[in-house]
Amino acid sequence: MTLPAQNLLAEEASPYLQQHSGNPVHWRAWSPASLEEAKALDRPILLSVGYAACHWCHVMAHESFENDDVAAVMNRLFVNIKVDREERPDIDQIYMAALSAMGEQGGWPLTMFLTPDGKPFWGGTYFPREPRYGRPGFIQVMQAVDKAWREKRASLNQSADGLTMHVEARLAGSHARTMLDRATLAELAKGIDGMVDRDLGGLRGAPKFPNAPFMQTLWLSWLRDGDASHRDDVLNSLEQMLSGGIYDHIGGGLSRYSTDAEWLVPHFEKMLYDNAQLIRFCNWAYAASGNELFRVRIEETIDWLLREMRIEGGAFAASLDADSDGEEGLFYTWTREEIQTAVGDDSSLFFKHFTLSSPHGWEGKPIVHQTRSQQAQSVIDREELSPLKAKLLAIREQRVRPGLDAKTLTDWNGQLIAALAEAGRSLARADWVEAAAKAFAHISSASRDGRLPHSMLGARTLFPALSSDYAAMTNAAISLFEATGDWSYVDQAGQFVGQLDHWHADSEKTGYYLTASDSADVPIRIRGDVDEAIPSATGQIIEALVRLASVTGDLALQEKAWQVAEHAAGRAAHQAYGQAGIVNACALAIEPLKLVIVDAPDDPKLVPAANRSPDPRRVDIVVPIGTAANRPLLPGGILPPTDKAGAWICTGQVCLPVVTDAEELEKQLRQ
Repeated sequence: MTLPAQNLLAEEASPYLQQHSGNPVHWRAWSPASLEEAKALDRPILLSVGYAACHWCHVMAHESFENDDVAAVMNRLFVNIKVDREERPDIDQIYMAALSAMGEQGGWPLTMFLTPDGKPFWGGTYFPREPRYGRPGFIQVMQAVDKAWREKRASLNQSADGLTMHVEARLAGSHARTMLDRATLAELAKGIDGMVDRDLGGLRGAPKFPNAPFMQTLWLSWLRDGDASHRDDVLNSLEQMLSGGIYDHIGGGLSRYSTDAEWLVPHFEKMLYDNAQLIRFCNWAYAASGNELFRVRIEETIDWLLREMRIEGGAFAASLDADSDGEEGLFYTWTREEIQTAVGDDSSLFFKHFTLSSPHGWEGKPIVHQTRSQQAQSVIDREELSPLKAKLLAIREQRVRPGLDAKTLTDWNGQLIAALAEAGRSLARADWVEAAAKAFAHISSASRDGRLPHSMLGARTLFPALSSDYAAMTNAAISLFEATGDWSYVDQAGQFVGQLDHWHADSEKTGYYLTASDSADVPIRIRGDVDEAIPSATGQIIEALVRLASVTGDLALQEKAWQVAEHAAGRAAHQAYGQAGIVNACALAIEPLKLVIVDAPDDPKLVPAANRSPDPRRVDIVVPIGTAANRPLLPGGILPPTDKAGAWICTGQVCLPVVTDAEELEKQLRQ
């Protein structure tokens, strides 16, 4: 079978793929038909993986994919397949692992050459059209690959077979289960602590990423073992990145990473998952430190999300581009003169609290950031500064906006829903909880035959969901239950786990695959053990199973969570730094915390104390006084007496004596 000799991306649901629908390249989306075409033509596949907010993806597209001469070579020699890594993280992870196995540095755009049956044999990331940066030109690369394909095919096929076996062993393989051990988290936290930049926060060196899985390892280590230096690592890292240019001081929200060690020059794309995790960490940090900075940054970031990222139906878009009008960061940067014109007589007040910098190598307009002392003072003076920032924001809104990737990704939305619900509880913002509930309802209602989609854009939906989608939405449902007391969310969480079991469980019932059993176009079914900027699918699954078992008191589900965790721990033991999400989730499985509160709904005494002390290890169940409770709430299926206020803190199957005083409850929760 051969597909039409033309670009076939115009009807795709992904905005990233649609961006390439006007290229002279005869692009195909990843599909069984595209793979069959490569076999029919006996041509290698040129696979290009990227995403809408990726700066270097745009550069390579402009230089090469929009160029008629380059496209002619691509169309003559290869079957060309374009993949949105956010729509198909399963495909992206397979070929990124192959690139890593070849000893190459990963990144996007990912450019891989595959045999007609999808096995990788060579690749790289960005290739310039003409030779530069020490890299060969893209046409040279393609001609060399074609020559090797024609003259050394047997050798290439042998290499591709070996590489595929290596990737399968790494991403889909099994290792002996291991006993869950408290020492695993402590050892990983100690190792991460040794890599932390004590002055600037984050890990030493550049570029600097927030690295949420590592930060959570440190946070859990502090909560469990009391190592205050690990807490301080996280608090310092948050303060440093929130003062840097990686944070949008005018409009709120965090960029994906900084190119330098000082958090100053960001890659300006804003991703939904980074900001979901920022909200969660700031919520924990505010509770632990009382530093108003973290509350202010939560408010600013959620304001930005609701203003710029919420789409029709109430769910949230995937990302905002780094570029506008072809220039990276143009939307976000300012000259001193532009700010003086915008705020007039108040410019001295602005520059008292903010700094403009143009560091070496940065070619755009200056970047707005703060010193640590400016940041601390701006929190105190925020009411004075608010009108100035509003003026600048209004002017910025008139600029050419960065491209919005408006697709709704189920797993990323699940993470944000949980973050909104948790922050809404902690900071008494019912409107945030309501926004979370609306997004949850929108995604849940898009189910087909009980199965979630992975991605939506308007009426176009991409089925089936990935295991990470069910895990994230299970965790989101439980966070909404904690915030609202509505048991229907627990029922929905149970349904998501049922779908996960049906479509993603391995044959031995020891874990889950990222892709569903009826996904026909994946060359390897991978497990989803490896963290990226967010915890792995496996880590999220273990957390979801542990939390749902805690809420329901379901001992069979608890046993399942334990078994999945033990097998995942066996795999993670071989590369703990790349699988911190699994280590963190296993720590939750070892010591799940549960808080049951009976309180008066109209005048609660104990609930506010719990809300002020968020803890990622804990699930909270609130029962109104006088309720004829019909669910097992305490270990052993015991229903608490509901005739008066009381709180029970349980670890596993053991509960402390009932607490009736709010101060005493808060004290116990902070121990």
